Amino acid sequence: METKTTYYYPTIDAVRATAAKLKDVATKTPLMVNARASKNFDANILFKREDLQVVRSYKIRGAYNKISSLTEEEKQHGIVCASAGNHAQGVALSCNRLKIHGTIFMPAPTPLQKVEQVKMFGENYVEIVLEGDTFDDAYHAAIEETISQNKTFIHPFNDPKVIEGQATVGLEIVEQSKEKIDYLFVPVGGGGLSSGLSSVFKELSPETKIIGVEPKGAPSMQEAIQSNKVVTLPKIENFVDGAAVKRVGELNFAICQDNLHDMITVDEGKICQTILDLYNKDAIVVEPAGALSIAALDTYKEEIKGKNVVCIVSGSNNDITRTAEIKERALLHANLKHYFIIRFPQRAGALKEFVAEILGPGDDITHFEYTKKTNRENGAAVVGLELKSSDDLEPLIARMKEKKFFGDYLNNKPDLFQFLV
Repeated sequence: METKTTYYYPTIDAVRATAAKLKDVATKTPLMVNARASKNFDANILFKREDLQVVRSYKIRGAYNKISSLTEEEKQHGIVCASAGNHAQGVALSCNRLKIHGTIFMPAPTPLQKVEQVKMFGENYVEIVLEGDTFDDAYHAAIEETISQNKTFIHPFNDPKVIEGQATVGLEIVEQSKEKIDYLFVPVGGGGLSSGLSSVFKELSPETKIIGVEPKGAPSMQEAIQSNKVVTLPKIENFVDGAAVKRVGELNFAICQDNLHDMITVDEGKICQTILDLYNKDAIVVEPAGALSIAALDTYKEEIKGKNVVCIVSGSNNDITRTAEIKERALLHANLKHYFIIRFPQRAGALKEFVAEILGPGDDITHFEYTKKTNRENGAAVVGLELKSSDDLEPLIARMKEKKFFGDYLNNKPDLFQFLV
């Protein structure tokens, strides 16, 4: 593969200077051994806990470094950013600390909890503008504001100062680690974090294999590396909102193409199960992007045996209202949640027969939609079932077909599934 020329590269001196600048702003987060993951993978697994930052993600590092580097004239004009989450909070706190006015554009459907967090961190120094239905709508409105008002746009990843800020995560890991790091797993969205810390490791720990991890539904960096150029994905799955972008940064791509040992994707359902495990077993709250690096360990389970491994836990801004969806996606991924169209005979006792003779002893009905139509012999219902074991599925379907209850299986029909459930 032809290597793209890197036209910007953060130096160690620049990263160290940035770390000094961030000393009283960003928390030097702990690098902690996780006993459960270490036992599961027969390795020494450490978590870099960026979820413990004051804004609950690493984004404060890049945002503050960029905004603090502006000229006095630029500071007086003010800054603009577009974000639906962590970048907005980092920018808001930076504006507050530096006493600079900022306008933050967020999509109108952004959960109120996130809007309130941005207000809390920014106080009187930020104005929040809810614009459009998507991030792209908010982004275009932010660019218009930047141009018309002669302000400075604070990009979430494609900026040298932002990259240098995120690179301080890598510098801290090298300084905190007592042993040589064999593997480093890093979540990838636009590429700010991965390009920054990989540059530090290339200089200070070149033997470390750096594995970039994206959600399966938004593989923008993987597609760019495979295409040897930045590409714009036609559509993405937005569930992992902290790491779901259609197009990575040009600066970030050039560095990641040179520095990453591998670029992999993880299914959103696997990410959801990781979120639940971290909460239930480790009392760690993470957002979907924060679980990416840990969810990726299964992919490398043979390679990391007996090795020293670091996972970046990038953030913990998880909206509690998403819990039901997270559990649902985890069960679907584990092949334990299944949706069917069930054809019930239009007679008394049909549902009782379904429960008594079709369902297994551990099966649970979690979703049921049925409308009786008296002019039909059979009435269709959409039924969701949670099983105790994935091995129970085939016998269940066999019993449905034998008793003539089976209508259709919806899990493998995403368009119909989305419409009906």
